[in-house]
Amino acid sequence: MMSSPAVLFVCLGNICRSPLAEAAFRVECERRDLEVGVDSAGTGDWHVGQPPDVRAQAVARRHGVDISRYRARQVCEEDFIRFTHVVALDTDNLADLQALAPPDATAQLSLLLDHVPGRAGEPVADPYFGAADGFDVTWADVTAGAAELARQLGED
Repeated sequence: MMSSPAVLFVCLGNICRSPLAEAAFRVECERRDLEVGVDSAGTGDWHVGQPPDVRAQAVARRHGVDISRYRARQVCEEDFIRFTHVVALDTDNLADLQALAPPDATAQLSLLLDHVPGRAGEPVADPYFGAADGFDVTWADVTAGAAELARQLGED
């Protein structure tokens, strides 16, 4: 088993929700002085190698985080062993992850908002097809989830 936790955030294309969750979690871990590995990926392959959506970059930048160097990648079987926690941003992606997980998977699977009291089972809304202000809602959700997940990992 790994000596420290490692968290992979997963959405559909890895250009909106999961890179924002990765960024918010990195900020929260730094604030709490937690040693946690972190990355993000998508269940789909449409955006592999691309930077996050410009609207995602803009909302992160407004909160003091530069995600312009992040690059989309697709989740792979190795992720279920390399990471201690694989955190989906919605129930469809969680179901896809459950189907993709190899028999020897060791990662705990969860929804991000399962970690927030009173929000278990809720998805982080996908802002991709909406207006730019949807990214503010997404940032608020991933920040809440990241804070609670970091708090829980800090207590372990």
